Amino acid sequence: MIRVATAGWSYPDWEGRVYPKRKPPGFHALQTLARCFDGVEVNSTFYAEARPEIVTKWAAHVREKPDFHFIAKLHQSFTHGPHEGVEKTLFELRGKTFQAALEPLTRRGQLDGVLVQFPASFHENPDNIRHLGWIRSLLGDLPLILEVRHRSWFEPPALSSIRGLGYSLAHIDLPDAWDHPPDRFAPTGPIGYMRLHGRNAQNWFKPDVGRDDRYDYLYTPQEVGALAIRAHEISQETDQTWVVTNNHFGGQAVANGLEFKWLFGGRQPVAAPDEIVEAFPHLINIAEPRSQGGLFGG
Repeated sequence: MIRVATAGWSYPDWEGRVYPKRKPPGFHALQTLARCFDGVEVNSTFYAEARPEIVTKWAAHVREKPDFHFIAKLHQSFTHGPHEGVEKTLFELRGKTFQAALEPLTRRGQLDGVLVQFPASFHENPDNIRHLGWIRSLLGDLPLILEVRHRSWFEPPALSSIRGLGYSLAHIDLPDAWDHPPDRFAPTGPIGYMRLHGRNAQNWFKPDVGRDDRYDYLYTPQEVGALAIRAHEISQETDQTWVVTNNHFGGQAVANGLEFKWLFGGRQPVAAPDEIVEAFPHLINIAEPRSQGGLFGG
């Protein structure tokens, strides 16, 4: 099985394009995604420390979909912040707190792993290899997925180090550049993970561009088809495979995610909110017949 997921679910620009503007009683965005996809990548844990009471609510929102799984993104303090001179016991505590917070999903068998994402400035060198080992030591037995954006990590010596530390190295799709990762490489762990950022080359390399502008990209059907072939190849080499759409602006991640679901599901009609079909009319060709008043009630 190839799981299709979006990166996150809480975006203001998804209102009226993914979710209804007038929400029915008890509405939660996760319930909508759980009807459409196989999982979700939690990005809120990158910006704020995970809390068990919130994670428990996430599990409750998808209790009717036990096959809906989660990937949690590790907090940015582990990957983007300065660490020299920082009390190590602080991060040891944070690591234990993070694992404890995810327990409601772990207990239900719905947590497939943790995404450890570094910026493009994080290059392969002995210090950074040790940093990966340090993170590994803090997170116990949690399955770890590593996203690095510099090509130096994809040479055989670095791949061996990543494999030895127990990380599954993510495949990422983003605009072409000489120092970006290759399209394909040998697996380093049991999880095949494709993270699709879009190909907005016009804005990607601008240092002052905002997040929404950088990830504003809709993959064409031809691009989705080629990426689906690549995902299938990866799935032949790994125990489980995820395709995560991170081209989130304006609901484009949802639109492309539904196209992947359609392809991986044997081109059978897919569940899709009325709002997304209205925003992306080409989806009408792959969506289940739409019910009066909205697919998910209203």
